[in-house]
Amino acid sequence: MKWKDFSKLIKFRLTFLVVFSASVTFLIGSKANAATGHVINWKHWAMLVVGGFLVTGAANCFNEIIEKDLDKLMKRTKDRPIPAGHMTTGQALILGLGMALAGTYLLGYLNLPTGILSVFSILFYAFAYTPLKRISPIAVFVGAIPGALPPLIGYVAGYGTIDEIALIVFGIQFVWQFPHFWAIAWVLDDDYKLAGFRLLPTGKRDVGSAVFTFISTLVLVPVSLLPTFYHYGGYWVGGVSLVCGLVFLYLATLLLIKRDILSARRVMFASFFYLPVVQLMFLFDFLGK
Repeated sequence: MKWKDFSKLIKFRLTFLVVFSASVTFLIGSKANAATGHVINWKHWAMLVVGGFLVTGAANCFNEIIEKDLDKLMKRTKDRPIPAGHMTTGQALILGLGMALAGTYLLGYLNLPTGILSVFSILFYAFAYTPLKRISPIAVFVGAIPGALPPLIGYVAGYGTIDEIALIVFGIQFVWQFPHFWAIAWVLDDDYKLAGFRLLPTGKRDVGSAVFTFISTLVLVPVSLLPTFYHYGGYWVGGVSLVCGLVFLYLATLLLIKRDILSARRVMFASFFYLPVVQLMFLFDFLGK
């Protein structure tokens, strides 16, 4: 098996972003954990990174197994290893199960809640969100739940349990996913329709879908200020989050006005930058307290 095929099977870039998110919030959780003297256990951080990579890769692997026949229909996915004939479903299943077992073991070793959340994320992503994509746009809401679990998992791995900060980092990533997903769905709508995927709020590129995207981006602005509001972060994270949120909102406004693919693509790329910038700023601000 070539690295190129394995990379596509686990959706490497997506997996990397997920693990990055979890690794940042692990550091925040470790800093918040008074029981450990606010000391970062780098061995546990490495276990989280490896375990998170395996769990996320497994979830993406199961997703591609389930959608193998649909992937053949779309231009952007027809070269994935299973539809392209570079890998059998059985081979992918063995890889997926191996990664899932190894990943949940590593995360469960850190603490039980982290292990349970990791199992839930795999099951919810592969067996709830994946089949819903062809049934209803509600799939985006369902998918936003496992999609927002990485920062929660990372924080719980460092802190040990779910507290107010854990809910805040979950909430920011949960709300962020709506403009992120809908912008992607707008750009790729023609390709998605070839497989029968229904991801835009109204099912098509229209003013309704643009309004939903705008509203979700608008909601993200105050949600991203929660770390400052609850005094877990200072003015730095608040200021950066506000600026990023307003830029994001401006681009969503242009999409609402123009309703074209170019505007949606700008929202999509803005979403890629928004989340890591806000999370890193929260980390640096929190570590400096």
